[in-house]
Amino acid sequence: MGRTLTAALAVLVIILIALFFVIRKPSIDPMEAPPPASFDDAVIERGRILAGIGNCATCHTTADDKPYAGGRDFPTGFGSLYSTNITPHPQDGIGNWSLEAFVRSMRAGIARDGAYLYPAFPYTHFKNLTDEDLGALYAYLMTREPVAYTPPENKMHFPFNLRFLQWGWQLLFFDKKPMQADPQQSDDWNRGAYLAEGAGHCTACHSPRNAFGAEKKDEAYAGALVDNWYAPALNADQPLPVHWSSDTLYDYLRNGQSAYQGVSVGSMGEVVHQGLERAPDGDIRALAVYVASLGGQDQTPNSTRQAATQAAQVIDAAHKRTDADRSQGENIYITACAACHYNAADNPLGLRAELSLNSAVTAADPTNLLRVLLRGIPADEGTPGIVMPDFARLSDRDVAELSRFLRKRADLPPWEDLEKRLKELRQQLGSVAADKGEKQ
Repeated sequence: MGRTLTAALAVLVIILIALFFVIRKPSIDPMEAPPPASFDDAVIERGRILAGIGNCATCHTTADDKPYAGGRDFPTGFGSLYSTNITPHPQDGIGNWSLEAFVRSMRAGIARDGAYLYPAFPYTHFKNLTDEDLGALYAYLMTREPVAYTPPENKMHFPFNLRFLQWGWQLLFFDKKPMQADPQQSDDWNRGAYLAEGAGHCTACHSPRNAFGAEKKDEAYAGALVDNWYAPALNADQPLPVHWSSDTLYDYLRNGQSAYQGVSVGSMGEVVHQGLERAPDGDIRALAVYVASLGGQDQTPNSTRQAATQAAQVIDAAHKRTDADRSQGENIYITACAACHYNAADNPLGLRAELSLNSAVTAADPTNLLRVLLRGIPADEGTPGIVMPDFARLSDRDVAELSRFLRKRADLPPWEDLEKRLKELRQQLGSVAADKGEKQ
């Protein structure tokens, strides 16, 4: 029996040693940062565009005078993460990273020193990037201004603060193989798929996640709540009266507004007005073609006419429901919303969104509508130059009644737990209703 126990312990030790060498990743030697002049201007510009499509600045910037210096807080169910400094500072940033170390971090989720990166950094998408594009991103980042700033330490709960456990996460959820072009699809579709599933990492926001924080692959683009915004469904189940087409998606991604579906605000406003601002039209068009295909939409000219007819029918029906109700929510709509948002059924393409079609109203989650009502839309979001005032001074009851009416006007069932979500957002956003309103 003693020999059996000794043998079992020996086997266990051997397994543990083997696991150590399997899990352990070697450090890559530091190097002196290459001089900015060593990079070609065209390559740097390509990297700048890719960094915009990936929205890198938003995640890695907390102060305008410290771009890419990190420090942004990402609260998760496992603790808080802080984005890293990716400027070429030799101590605080990635200034001593070689191209080899950079590529490994982007494709394998392993830092230069061999530490595992948390998948909040979307290497699960960046692994799809080509060598040329990774080289361009490296050139762009290495030619930024070095910033001496050390972000706060992560505050992950035990045992999630043990980085080596990410080996198990990768084993379960990380497919290291890069995506391949689909020969059955057009060049635009394949280019859009490459940008959306690679640098753009669109499913990172638009897909729900499992208990371990991994994207649910079988529910890709089904919609998810992220950073207190709701990233709506983009697949065939999207709850829109008029689904996205490549034309409306192009308008939305290029200008921040679509004809029928709504305007870009919040996190998506950052993507459109900061990240995609300088992307070439060809890339925006390709993204639009790919994302529109996720909803299974026909891209023929006839489908555009059908969309206009469908929108007119929805608006006409919404007007009839409006005229028949006269609830408290409708009275608020008439006095506070209709002057800007009332569209004629035969001409629904005004500068301000038609709310019976708008994704904030039709989404499965009320968060986006409530946030816009509480905070409004500034001039640098949504439709350029158009400002929506906030209605935070309305009481919770008035905001809830208005939201219910807008859902009813769009012929949709009321949201569950609307008041609960409203109170959560009030607290998180610091919005305080008027004393008079709260007493109603």
